[in-house]
Amino acid sequence: MAVLESDSSIDCGEAPESATAATTDSPLTRTQMHLAMLAAVTLPPLGVMWAMYLLWGGWFDWSGLVALVVMYIATGLGVTIGYHRLFAHKAFVTTTPISVFLMILGGMSAQGPLIWWVGTHRRHHRHSDQEEDPHSPHAHRARGVIGWTKGFLHAHVGWLFTSTRESNHQYVPDLLGNPTIMRINRLFPLWVAAGLVLPGIVCGLVTMTWTGAALGVLWGGLIRMFLLHHSTWSINSVCHVWGWRDYRSDDHSRNNPVMGILSFGEGWHNNHHAFPTSARHGLKWWQLDVSWLVIRSLQACGLATHVRLPTESRMKARRRGRPLRNVVNQ
Repeated sequence: MAVLESDSSIDCGEAPESATAATTDSPLTRTQMHLAMLAAVTLPPLGVMWAMYLLWGGWFDWSGLVALVVMYIATGLGVTIGYHRLFAHKAFVTTTPISVFLMILGGMSAQGPLIWWVGTHRRHHRHSDQEEDPHSPHAHRARGVIGWTKGFLHAHVGWLFTSTRESNHQYVPDLLGNPTIMRINRLFPLWVAAGLVLPGIVCGLVTMTWTGAALGVLWGGLIRMFLLHHSTWSINSVCHVWGWRDYRSDDHSRNNPVMGILSFGEGWHNNHHAFPTSARHGLKWWQLDVSWLVIRSLQACGLATHVRLPTESRMKARRRGRPLRNVVNQ
């Protein structure tokens, strides 16, 4: 298996003039982004409450639950493999059809347009748990329980309403110059709508009822969004507060096994911050990383190349407790 060593830095470069000009080609204005964030935070919980009311009245169909599981896995992998490891960190290379497919699945997750998501994430790595980190639970945190709570809530949800105040396009010149990526990015509202409508269509056809279609939208759409959103947001909050640190990193990132499972491997967050461009986050055999298993399968089929992984010597050098000179010398 050919392996490229994973570097521990994020090289975004500076946006060229052509890329800067393309920044106006956005699917949403700043006001629309704020409204979209408000909808993403409020509508899925309302869907959960509505589902609880319907369950109390006996309104349930197993097709809706299946739609929830399938859509959670599909859109979740679109974020973890596509948005995160492929586009944000360039941890591997794949074919254009697979890249487009992953972009669309990531868009259906309703976690933001690709350009905005990647720019925000690269900014997070560049300034992790520092002043310019868009979603740190530690930066600017006041003392005491109230300060801790405010910091945690900001990292989990609050950052969504502050991260759109300034552009992060300087972190994504490589994406802004790609016509295919920009085309998919502009269609972000369509992908969100598809993530709601498709499970409704499938469940409606399976049950041959309008009730089945409505439950498909509810379970495969809104409830799935609620669960996946909080799973992803927990990487910013939970995984910078609770867990352990196996490797040296300049932040508070933690490995959290619960989030490692729920987020398809993203919860091995200290591993990721120690080796950001690694396609594999679960670096030990028992650290389940479903996203890596998919990437490895693509590689075995010849559909993923230039897969980046940290070498054994680099992992050994960055283990906590070892002198810093060992990191520098290896």
